[in-house]
Amino acid sequence: MAFSLAPYVARNPLNGSVSSRRVAATPQIGLLYLSSRFSIGSPRPLFWVHKFSSENSRGFGSNSSRTAGFVSATAATEKSIHNFTVKDIDGKDVSLNKFKGKVLLIVNVASRCGLTTSNYTELSHIYEKYKTQGFEILAFPCNQFGFQEPGSNSQIKQFACTRFKAEFPIFDKVDVNGPNTAPVYQFLKSSAGGFLGDVIKWNFEKFLVDKNGKVVERYPPTTSPFQIEKDIRKLLTA
Repeated sequence: MAFSLAPYVARNPLNGSVSSRRVAATPQIGLLYLSSRFSIGSPRPLFWVHKFSSENSRGFGSNSSRTAGFVSATAATEKSIHNFTVKDIDGKDVSLNKFKGKVLLIVNVASRCGLTTSNYTELSHIYEKYKTQGFEILAFPCNQFGFQEPGSNSQIKQFACTRFKAEFPIFDKVDVNGPNTAPVYQFLKSSAGGFLGDVIKWNFEKFLVDKNGKVVERYPPTTSPFQIEKDIRKLLTA
């Protein structure tokens, strides 16, 4: 797909000054450049999707069409992850407030993905290493990417706990994209957009959440849990 440069003019709401720049655009995707401080390190650029068509979304597990997909950053500041209640793998309600004061790594998992073995193995290792230091992994099964999590909750639980000895919490199967997106994932995505806005790209995308329940970093599916370990340690000692 060819990209072209299109002008974008922004007005500063504080002093009324006007600035302009050119941003990449295509007939399907118009990208709005913002700055982000979600990174644990220095600020980095962040792209939010201004327009995302259903044709482009097919590879991302969503059939819904998005227009004007910009999500206000204020929505992310009105809540923390601790405000949500979700169902665990056994169908019981769990208030995420119970994890207040802990560093969280939240992952959408699948049992039949090419990334499954490496991710589950490394997640279990990291959990065992840091679970007594105030660290938790919250795993949310999702069947939206290649239908690679087709099993029932009991089958998913048996797979993760038997094959990979997973001891971290596993929750009810959810949608992470589209019209039925779970509220907790609406919050995560609005807190930390990616290159394609709030679209989760594949299995094992990861969100790192601090002790106050705020998202501080988002990692693509190809980022291994071991690569995140240094960021986890930094938050644990903060």
